[in-house]
Amino acid sequence: MSTETLERPRTGGPGAGLGGNWMVIVLNDDHNTFDHVAQTLARVIPGVSLEQGHRYAEEIHNRGQAVVWTGPREPAELYWDQLKAAGLTMAPLEQH
Repeated sequence: MSTETLERPRTGGPGAGLGGNWMVIVLNDDHNTFDHVAQTLARVIPGVSLEQGHRYAEEIHNRGQAVVWTGPREPAELYWDQLKAAGLTMAPLEQH
């Protein structure tokens, strides 16, 4: 049985700190529906309601992307992974 290793996109070189705020950014694509994006955001991101998920979906559609969460690196990586696994198109994590 073989396993595949997936690397997360990196911003910053070796030794880049865990501190600061990291932005989780969802990109527009032409294969996810508004409902899927909204429901996924509401399920994955703490404090995001389905209504707010729909607002994010509109922003993603109209602007090409939206910052859906900002905070410490560890939860940012978790949310990024979960959104990516659900099929959303993600930008690399960015430190703010």
